[in-house]
Amino acid sequence: MSRILTGIQSTGIPHLGNILGAVKPAIELANNPSHESFLFIADLHSLTTVRDARILRENTYSVAAAWLAFGLDASKTVFYRQSDVTEVCELTWILSCFTPYPMLANAHSFKDKSNRLSDVNTGLFVYPVLMAADIILYDADFVPVGKDQQQHLEITRDIANSFNRNYGDIFVVPKAIINEQVMVVPGTDGQKMSKSYNNTIDIFLPDKELRKSIMKIVTDATPVEQPKDPDKCNIFKIFRLVADEIEIELMRKNYILGGYGYGQAKEALFQVILEKFKKEREQYNHYMNNKNELEIKLKEGAAKAGALAVKKLKLVREKLGYIN
Repeated sequence: MSRILTGIQSTGIPHLGNILGAVKPAIELANNPSHESFLFIADLHSLTTVRDARILRENTYSVAAAWLAFGLDASKTVFYRQSDVTEVCELTWILSCFTPYPMLANAHSFKDKSNRLSDVNTGLFVYPVLMAADIILYDADFVPVGKDQQQHLEITRDIANSFNRNYGDIFVVPKAIINEQVMVVPGTDGQKMSKSYNNTIDIFLPDKELRKSIMKIVTDATPVEQPKDPDKCNIFKIFRLVADEIEIELMRKNYILGGYGYGQAKEALFQVILEKFKKEREQYNHYMNNKNELEIKLKEGAAKAGALAVKKLKLVREKLGYIN
């Protein structure tokens, strides 16, 4: 049975783009009985940008609640918080001693900010090494990644191969699973939905706040009475990702016929989000109001992950000459 591993940073509440593009596809993989799945909340990675203890903790709970709300079965997945398995930190240091400086200097996580070195902390620079430790500590066979993370997975493979050349076949060298059809969800301004663009739709917001965020979707100035091109409209582009076929076709006809305003379209989007994600919104609020349930599930997952981590790190230490 192959082992699949996925990590999610706890930098905020998963927005609609995260849900459709990452959460739902990963849960499909995780709930597939044909392989063993590891899914962790990368709160150590998040520390490169989030320094407020309360926010970091709340973000971690929010991410856990969102994944469980959308159907992740924690009994069939090793679901854990990264910082609960501290062996990953020791392995990161060990692996960093096998990682050439130029490899990290060429990583896009660093290069994207290299023109502002005052903003770059060491954690951001060694981010790919921690990612490598996250993966090979558990002998993951496959790692689902977006195209933006493909380079980091290649770095993981290089680091694992480097260690294996010196000490034997200690680590499984993972392969990437790249979904070429990954859903790109437009934000309220038409760009890709992203926290960094401040253009997200948080489906877990209370009704009034959710409606307010949807009403901010940018449109052109076409009058209500005139026909509109649905395929050029940000509202419709989002609507067709969450509505059913009948609802999509009805809105398309309304746009083309005219006499249908953008305000009406935004209201329709708001209503379909409320209806489509009613159960998930309720589940999310349940978990956020009962964080002890989240803790139980995360600790149970950490115990499973930790048992494997201790065993693997013991082998690594022996190969390096350290006394266990």
